[in-house]
Amino acid sequence: MKLVTRAALGWPPSAAPLQSATNGVKVHYEGTPVSLRLLDDHNACLAEWKAIRASHLANTVENYSDVAYNYAACPHGYLLEGRGIGRRTGANGNQDLNRAHYAIVGLVGSSGLTTPTDPMLDAIRDGIDLLRDNGAGREVKGHRDGYATDCPGGPLYAWVQRGAPRPGVTPTPIPEEDDMTPEQATQLKKIYDAQVPYSGWQYKGQGTQDAWALLNSAATTATAAVKSVAALGAKVDALKQPVLTSDQLTALAAQVAAHPTLADRIAELVADKLATRLAD
Repeated sequence: MKLVTRAALGWPPSAAPLQSATNGVKVHYEGTPVSLRLLDDHNACLAEWKAIRASHLANTVENYSDVAYNYAACPHGYLLEGRGIGRRTGANGNQDLNRAHYAIVGLVGSSGLTTPTDPMLDAIRDGIDLLRDNGAGREVKGHRDGYATDCPGGPLYAWVQRGAPRPGVTPTPIPEEDDMTPEQATQLKKIYDAQVPYSGWQYKGQGTQDAWALLNSAATTATAAVKSVAALGAKVDALKQPVLTSDQLTALAAQVAAHPTLADRIAELVADKLATRLAD
C-alpha cells in the first residue's frame, strides 16, 4: 500500500464526526472534468486532492467539517488520506445516508480523465481492505446505489458491479442457481450417509456410483412411501366399526413395521377418522 497521510499533506487531524463501523464502502468519482495531466504528474494528483478539500471547506451550504471522503485514489496507485479511519463520511452532504458506508473517491471525472488506471483500482482496493480491517462491513457499492446520482461514473461503476476485483485477479464466479457449491455437495452427502449405507458417493457422481442415480432411488422410495400413506388412509376411511378388528390391527401393524416413519401419519389419520365419527 502506498499511503499518503494527512500529516504528509500538511493537514491537521480531521474534525469530522467519529464513527466506528459501517455496512461497507461506497466508491465515488469527482463528477466534474479531471485533467489528463494527472496521468503523468503525481504532484498534480496531490494538488487535485488538496483542491477538493479546499472546495469542500468553502461550501457553506453543506457546511463540511473536512474533505467529504475518507480516502482518495490517484492514477499512480497512491491512497490519499482524507477523513481517514473511524470518521463519518460527508459524501452525501449532511444526510443520514453518510452513516451507512465509508467513502473512497477515485480521481477520475465526467470528462478528461474518466477511466481509472489499474494502479488506481489497486489503491481503492487497498482503502477497502484498510477500512474493513477497522470496522467496515463487506459491502462495496457505487455512490449511485441508494442515491440519485451518476457517481461513480460508468467505468468505475462497472468495476464495482464486477465485484471490485484487483486488476489481474479473476473474481470467484457465483454458482448458477441450478448448480451446487462444494459445501452444499458435502451437506448433501452427509444427509445420504445418514440414511444409505454407502461410502463411495462423491460430488456430481464422481465416484464408484452415480450420485444422481442415488438421488433418483431416494425419490422412488419417497414416492412409494407417499402412496403407502394414501393406501393406509383409504383403509382407515373404509372402516365402519367403531373398534378395529384383530385382523385390521394386524394389517396396520404390518404396514407400520414396513414403514416405521409413517406411524405418526397413521395416528393422525385414525384420529381424524375417530373425530369425524364422534362428530356424527
